[in-house]
Amino acid sequence: MRIRPTNIQMGALMPTLSEFNILDTHVIENPYPFYQALLQQAPLYRVPGTDIYLVSSWQLIEEVLRNQKDYSANLTGILVTGADGTAELFDFTAFGGVVDAIANADEPVHSVHRKLVMPQLNARKIDAMEEEIRQWSARRVGALVERGAGDWIEEVADPIPVLAMARLIGLPLVDLPQLLDWAFSGGAILAGTTTLDQLLALSVSTEAMNTYLQKHMQGALAERPEPVSAPNDLTEELVNGVRSGLISEREAVSILVVLVGAAGESTSSLTGSAVRVLAEDALLQQKLRKSPDLIPNFVEEIVRLESPFKGHYRAVLHPTRLNGIELTESARVFLLWSAANRDPGAFSEPNELQLDRAKPRDHLGFGRGIHFCVGARLARMEAIVIIEELLSASSTFFVTPNTRPEYVPSIFVRRLRRLPLTFSR
Repeated sequence: MRIRPTNIQMGALMPTLSEFNILDTHVIENPYPFYQALLQQAPLYRVPGTDIYLVSSWQLIEEVLRNQKDYSANLTGILVTGADGTAELFDFTAFGGVVDAIANADEPVHSVHRKLVMPQLNARKIDAMEEEIRQWSARRVGALVERGAGDWIEEVADPIPVLAMARLIGLPLVDLPQLLDWAFSGGAILAGTTTLDQLLALSVSTEAMNTYLQKHMQGALAERPEPVSAPNDLTEELVNGVRSGLISEREAVSILVVLVGAAGESTSSLTGSAVRVLAEDALLQQKLRKSPDLIPNFVEEIVRLESPFKGHYRAVLHPTRLNGIELTESARVFLLWSAANRDPGAFSEPNELQLDRAKPRDHLGFGRGIHFCVGARLARMEAIVIIEELLSASSTFFVTPNTRPEYVPSIFVRRLRRLPLTFSR
């Protein structure tokens, strides 16, 4: 079955890349014509005025991922919006800062971090969480459908992923309001549309989250002077890592910071995009109600077409060549998963939602290689459960008339901040 989601708009005529501004509101809300232009005209494209290059093709992204000698996952610099409104580089290293936990860690540190968290993110643990997540989803979705209208993002898409990660970490669920605020601060820093003044304000929020998680970790270490024989949550796994000397307390806190942020951004983005596509396609809604076994493939196509994370940075460690272009040691590349997931060199009819793709999981929506998303299994399960509960609780739903979905202004994530829906039971 082939469906073209109505919210995915491609330009009829192909503009040149000089006509696009990566920070422009229209490009952020509908980046796909820009991605198409990148793929056709410059799969390695230097953002004007910076040493940051956009990598859009599947082939070039895989080339970067394979070359861990010349490219580092450490987050050393990001795009920000300068005083004149154009993109510029904000260099973390100039201030002595580098983000190097889990997805932003290189080997051998990355493997240490990954091995510590994966026991709580394996199939058995995630399967054991499904019933509780279904209860949360049924309660929140049911209340929203009962009211007849409301904002899907505020009521469902944002809180459930953060609740799930709080449960996995071992944080008090009553702290959800504060965790929700913090969970999206890191993504806002990476948005690209953020000014230096806004970065300063966001740093206050991220520092507050760091302090909260540091106190949580210190409390856990104080309560557990010896390694935990059978860890019940991610905090206890990290306690064991600190006690065994595998990681420092600082690293443990950094891992928690990354997990809280990634959990919010990824699954909120995924469930928001999935429900928007369904809200704009009544026939697709009905098909999935009649054939719920297709929901997992639908989720994979949304991850591909509307990749929750548009891209991730890599720092160039040594002078190297990519696509025939010399990259200096000071350069960064931004791997555009969301563009490569629509690369015609990798997919047939790449801009169409197809529920019958032979390899539905063969995409870059959760990254690839050693940095493949540690929470992919959790995100998939949450999205499937939430969609199942929504389709079961309603007979139809659609975007509320005279309103419009609104996206977070970000080059980093594809996340809706508002999705007003109207429901029929």
